[in-house]
Amino acid sequence: MRWPGRIGVAALCAGALLAGLRMVPATPLSAHAPLSRAVHAGSGELLRLTLARDDHYRLWVPLSRMPPHLIEAVLLYEDRWFQWHPGVNLPALARGAWSTYSGGARRGGSTLTMQLARRVYHIDSRRPAGKLTQVFAALWLEARYSKRDLLEAYLNLAPYGGNIEGVGAASLAYFDKDAAALTLPESIALAVIPQNPAKRNAVTRLHAGAGAGAGAGGGAGAPPALADARLRLFELWSARHPASRALRADSVLSLKTRRINELPFRAPHVVEHVLATQPGGSGDLHLSLDWKKQQAVERVLARYIESRKDQGIRNAAVLLLDADTMQVKALAGSADYFNAAIDGQVNAIAAKRSPGSTLKPFLYALALDQGVLHTKTVLKDAPTAFGPFSPENFDGRFMGPVSADEALIRSRNVPAVAVAARLSRPSLYDFLKASGVARMASEAHYGLALSLGGGEVTMEELARLYAMLANGGQLRPVAYLRPVEPLRQSGTAPVAAARLLSEEAAFVTLNMLEANPRPDTFSKAVPAVAWKTGTSWGFRDAWSAGVFGRNVLVVWAGNFDGAGNPALVGVQAAAPLFFQIIDALRADGLTGAELPRNVPAGVARVEVCAASGDLPNVHCPVKTAAWFIPGKSPIRVSTLHRAVWFDAAGTGASCRPIPGGRMEVHEYWPSDLARVFREAGMPRRAPPFINDCSVADAEEERPQITSPLRAVTYTLKTSRPEPLRLAANRAAGAGAAHWFAGNAYLGRAAPGESLAWQPDRSGRYLLRVVDEAGRADAREVKVEFID
Repeated sequence: MRWPGRIGVAALCAGALLAGLRMVPATPLSAHAPLSRAVHAGSGELLRLTLARDDHYRLWVPLSRMPPHLIEAVLLYEDRWFQWHPGVNLPALARGAWSTYSGGARRGGSTLTMQLARRVYHIDSRRPAGKLTQVFAALWLEARYSKRDLLEAYLNLAPYGGNIEGVGAASLAYFDKDAAALTLPESIALAVIPQNPAKRNAVTRLHAGAGAGAGAGGGAGAPPALADARLRLFELWSARHPASRALRADSVLSLKTRRINELPFRAPHVVEHVLATQPGGSGDLHLSLDWKKQQAVERVLARYIESRKDQGIRNAAVLLLDADTMQVKALAGSADYFNAAIDGQVNAIAAKRSPGSTLKPFLYALALDQGVLHTKTVLKDAPTAFGPFSPENFDGRFMGPVSADEALIRSRNVPAVAVAARLSRPSLYDFLKASGVARMASEAHYGLALSLGGGEVTMEELARLYAMLANGGQLRPVAYLRPVEPLRQSGTAPVAAARLLSEEAAFVTLNMLEANPRPDTFSKAVPAVAWKTGTSWGFRDAWSAGVFGRNVLVVWAGNFDGAGNPALVGVQAAAPLFFQIIDALRADGLTGAELPRNVPAGVARVEVCAASGDLPNVHCPVKTAAWFIPGKSPIRVSTLHRAVWFDAAGTGASCRPIPGGRMEVHEYWPSDLARVFREAGMPRRAPPFINDCSVADAEEERPQITSPLRAVTYTLKTSRPEPLRLAANRAAGAGAAHWFAGNAYLGRAAPGESLAWQPDRSGRYLLRVVDEAGRADAREVKVEFID
């Protein structure tokens, strides 16, 4: 075979060998060096650039995210023949060797591939043997990887001075921006540094001895080697791109850079939490954090702690969520991360602490769902023993009868324990377990004290519970990262949800909490804030948690060592900080639109007697409105105010009219509540005893149901059901009629009017009508649905 044929065969064999090598899977070049992580806020601000395991700053940026002018500038300056040579440029290598070893200037002659090989395989190429090893390593890399892979690896591993490697880390460190955002002058500066990083380091050289106003490689005081290299590269660039000559001034003047020790260390608690929960990763992390909100929270927190030093309050923590997305928008795990005296590096967000009374709203929400109470149900705040447990109120006093909403707002302990004792399943313990509160002991361990903060929760767990109220009773996980996929148009994050409360109970509970007055103005917050405080036993923890707009805020004040302080009372220590943060966010326009909360279809407003919380009878002097869940909330006609008749001599009390006599209305309080009134210095007038009130149930005075008919089955169409008409004859002066289906309150009908009722299922219903004197009639009706 002649030489041309031999060369052709050799070329075919080489091509086949190269193809075979390319077919064998190769280890990604990014695996040859440990990488840093760049942690960004949701709006892009760099929070931290971590060191890789070898103490270098190194990020891997895909070639597609690098600006074309950076890539072209690097190839123009370092290796113009990169796309055509096989990894080694023999003429350039020969010229470099001749210049180096013949006594001339030292020249390398290395291609980008050879430089990459030296860094990947840690080759010492200063001696001929090392240079030969570098050549073969470059050929091997060219055989195994594409030109695109090699160029991407070089740009990510090239030295940029000090412990900075790769354009990703260099662009963040020097210019505080992503590599994709580099301008042409910045790209030209970065392109020339790897050839001599010791002399052209844009930061350490510049700030170590350059004059004021010096920048990255140009202008007065810039390192001469860097300035000269930038100028030479710009001349090469402008020869290829004449239109760029207009940018000459920008390309040779100083660039604004920062020192390596000026790299940001922002929001350290949330950054470290996310880094700990995302182990072994590399590259960019985009948190959900809103940097403006984070700055506002940190500013208010620092100012607050400074103002409370004389009270011994030295530490606090804050967590702010967006209830729509469940994303963390601001987080301060302590008052000062760098203060060792308060163990500032500890993250309070994940610490288990006693929540005090901040769990009471969920106790009342469960009671609303289970038909134990409505907002104006009267509860007893009086000395009460629940087996061996005799709770006391924080102020050591008792209020007597108190409505459910007022008991919640005033954080009365005795009514809360009484409500907890009446819950069925789920109990508060079941509810907390289902909501993901971790490391709980057995239910028997807590007993009824759980409703007063006898357990422990983290700030994140508590924020998740309050967010559930804002989300209509649906529990969702907290998110620390910005989602990769965009949120749904509805504004709700695509995260898993579990319903633990009805939408109606969540709405009513928030409505009750909105009546809680601010601690500074002693009036209801405007715009509305639904909030609650808590104080743990021993004054170890002060809490304030709540919802404003679509934001959830939890504030804790205390000491990480668990030391108590009488100043650590929720309403005095945590609530002021809570509202200072809200006010600051609103002042900066960072809270979003204050949209009204829609009233669920299953919630109604019902007029009740203010003193008893029941439907008002004709003698109730003061009425008020209550939130009511039809079909769940308990209701009856009030019997607290009763008419008593006396004869002309003022004797002979009777509950039926006495000719020529007079009528008085008396309050018939239970004996235990009457005792509380006496002990509080507000005794109630003792009502007269009467024993002839059976007349109130006389047949001729009771209401008489006229519709629906007795012993009739009502057939309704599923596709278009028609409501049934409820009507009853009533005695004169009997007032409005209240209708019930079983224990479910259906509504109120004025005198002479009927009520429309729409059954929701087939079955037998016991309908009752009660007038305002407490007289009643009942009738069973059967309903069937057909297609």
